[in-house]
Amino acid sequence: MTQAPASPVIMQVLPALDQGGVERGTIEMAEAITLAGGQALVVSTGGRLESRLRHAGGTHLALPRASSRNPLHILRNASALERIIRAHDVALVHARSRAPAWAARLACRRAGVPLVTTWHGDHAARFGAKKLYNAVLASGDRVIAISAHIARRLAGEYHVGPDRLRTIPRGADIRQFSPDSVSGQRVHDLAEQWRVPPDIPVILMPGRLTAWKGQALVLQALGQIATTRPELRWCCVLIGSDSQGGQYARTLAEQAAQAGVSEHIRFAGHCDDMPAAMAMACMVLAPSLRPEPFGRVVVEAQALAKPVIVARHGGAIETVQDGETGLAITPGNATELAHAIETVLDSPEEARAFMGDKARQAVLDHYTTQAMQYATLAVYDELLGTALAPHFAAALTPETQP
Repeated sequence: MTQAPASPVIMQVLPALDQGGVERGTIEMAEAITLAGGQALVVSTGGRLESRLRHAGGTHLALPRASSRNPLHILRNASALERIIRAHDVALVHARSRAPAWAARLACRRAGVPLVTTWHGDHAARFGAKKLYNAVLASGDRVIAISAHIARRLAGEYHVGPDRLRTIPRGADIRQFSPDSVSGQRVHDLAEQWRVPPDIPVILMPGRLTAWKGQALVLQALGQIATTRPELRWCCVLIGSDSQGGQYARTLAEQAAQAGVSEHIRFAGHCDDMPAAMAMACMVLAPSLRPEPFGRVVVEAQALAKPVIVARHGGAIETVQDGETGLAITPGNATELAHAIETVLDSPEEARAFMGDKARQAVLDHYTTQAMQYATLAVYDELLGTALAPHFAAALTPETQP
């Protein structure tokens, strides 16, 4: 029989706890560590997700300049992290972003504890200094890639061998993103808030309002549809905060006006209830112009049994079987995107449901949060000789299992 783990302390380091996939993954792993019998520490500058971390069983320790790239700040952060490691008897450190990873790498070497790194972002390296800065995320005792797309980059550009490289896709929380878990009242409340007319197909595009996510491409495609298929009824909701302080949203609004589709477009800003937003939709778009490292929005929509339309590159295409669990388009091709949207709008409800059901089953088979948590705990076990992963699996209740 497997012996109970000796409650190892696992410390995760990242810039902040505000919003985003890195932050959500950190909280998900804090929950898993706690459930497995370990102790979860998170070090960052803090943010609005601190309360969610506490609810997951984790403890937050503030590091005021955790995101700073200043070499002096990194050295000071390394000393601060070393003190935390020794004071809390930390067994392993998991770094999720470059600047904190440099500090964590130094601290781990001094304290003699293993370092795990996760490569979450695109992190393009167009010149030598940038590649050197990125390389810290390829320097862990174990290096986690969040998709096969990222794993190929790590192996090819940073020479991370199979002895250290582990591919662990992100996942959807099937407890939240389930057709059975979203009430009609939640959907109704959002529809009223966003002034979505009743009984009209909703095209949903979640993602930060930034050019590479493809919002302008969506508006271009919708302009084509409005011109060639004026009989189609639809409303498009763009969800996401504007990283340019509202300037990009204004640019998009002008584009919508020029295309003659303003009355069909809703700029929803940040949304706290993404499951309800996706439940409202008849399709979810993810037409990013650059390759996504993974594309969590895609699997969350699929978990809610929604047809998705993605660009045919990066991590997003790994989760979509074109024509079966979603549709894929050539990146940046507005005409293909318009045709794909029309295909879903023209499809009978039964056909959409069939595609959605196949998509949800694919997520349940390969892309759940629980699968990601288990695989990451197994990486910790490799380095520590513990049994966190099997204890986590044993602790899951039936309703949380995939």
